[in-house]
Amino acid sequence: MKSEKHEDTEAVTLAADWGDISQGLRKDLGHQLHSQWIKPIQLGGFCKESGTLDLFLPTDFSATWVQDRFADRLSLAWKIARSEVKNVRIQVHPGRRQMPELRIGSDGRRPANDGMGGAMSLSAGTIGERGFTSSVGLDPSLTFAAFVTGTTNILGCNAAQRMAATDTPQFSPLYLKAATGQGKTHLMHAIGHAYLTAHPRARIFYCSAERFMVEFVQALKQNQMMEFKARLRSFDLLLVDDIQFIIGKASAQEELLYTIDALLAEGKRLVFAADRAPQALDGVEPRLLSRLSMGLVADIQPADIDLRRQVLESKLTRFAPLEVPADVIEFLARTITRNVRELVGGLNKLIAYAQLTGQEVCLKLAEEQLTDILSANRRRITIDEIQRTVCQFYRIDRSEMSSKRRARAVVRPRQVAMYLAKVLTPRSYPEIGRKFGGRDHSTVIHAVRLIEDLRKRDADMDGDVRSLLRQLES
Repeated sequence: MKSEKHEDTEAVTLAADWGDISQGLRKDLGHQLHSQWIKPIQLGGFCKESGTLDLFLPTDFSATWVQDRFADRLSLAWKIARSEVKNVRIQVHPGRRQMPELRIGSDGRRPANDGMGGAMSLSAGTIGERGFTSSVGLDPSLTFAAFVTGTTNILGCNAAQRMAATDTPQFSPLYLKAATGQGKTHLMHAIGHAYLTAHPRARIFYCSAERFMVEFVQALKQNQMMEFKARLRSFDLLLVDDIQFIIGKASAQEELLYTIDALLAEGKRLVFAADRAPQALDGVEPRLLSRLSMGLVADIQPADIDLRRQVLESKLTRFAPLEVPADVIEFLARTITRNVRELVGGLNKLIAYAQLTGQEVCLKLAEEQLTDILSANRRRITIDEIQRTVCQFYRIDRSEMSSKRRARAVVRPRQVAMYLAKVLTPRSYPEIGRKFGGRDHSTVIHAVRLIEDLRKRDADMDGDVRSLLRQLES
């Protein structure tokens, strides 16, 4: 009985360590690589005598890939987490069936919507009277209807809709450039859904550049390059995400170049996405760079405060009848600024915690439960920076922030600066007062409450504050 209890405790401890290691690797490798190669790993047994820990993957191919590229990193991470781990053994799960080999149809080509398994692969399409069905590995929730637009992403969204329309697009390829978590992958899935709706018999291939590399290497090893080329050229719409991962792979770059030329010559549609502009892709040959940038490069900028509010409001409908106070939404929109994915993740985490613990969603709970996300996003804005920005905005001298003058043209900007200092910095009322000519904390409290009230009643004042917030948070 004690032995079984000890084994259970050991298993729980190993699982906890693996959770920490996996999370660390996710930050190092990024969401894409982590989901595709690290997330499928399952813990095996740990032999204390030899210090060997088994890690299982579902296929020979995935086990070999992880062994070649991540074995050293996994081994080091485990040794740091548990000193008794001397060796990490990566192998196929003994209870898993092997994945099917590359299947070639009667016409010598692999079915267009058939995939190779894994997190980013495509599920096999079924052929019927209407051609291939919509089972092409697209996330059903990532549609144009679910995409929230604002001034920072409207160009990318409009270009994506044009690419999916029935009319021949004026540009091809479309290249979506955006930082992580700003919506480029969402738009790629939305293009796929909309295009299938307009062209039910269409053949679509969605993959990451990393996935493209996997299939390319496997085709080389299996002497099936002719089938690989024919399959790529059979698609009506090719969607390749995270194209930056193809950097330095000369043979794969060449094949992608030929594929782009062949598809464009036949009037097919191509969409690429990356976290940088084509010209910033180091290690990519000039011919491929010219193809990537010959259509439209749509830059998706980081979401501004208004778009972040809209995104949060759009997600709240999923949690009805649970109420999220307006001050919590405002707090999240102002503090989680790095990317939209993290913003939505913060909201989901907060609501899940509230539901599981039976607590009401409030500002205090948000500050307590989202400390990691908030600290990673919070840019250190200083009171000096706020004073300088406010003085430039209202065209007054910087010395007026500390002066004793009571003229309205000076007092109101000073009160706005005090309000912003309280909203954007962690400083207390007395600390803020000292930065404004040694004023008492009650003066700061009065200023903060006054500006809050004016924002509700006076559209001009609210507009001024919003403009200043955008300047300070950009």
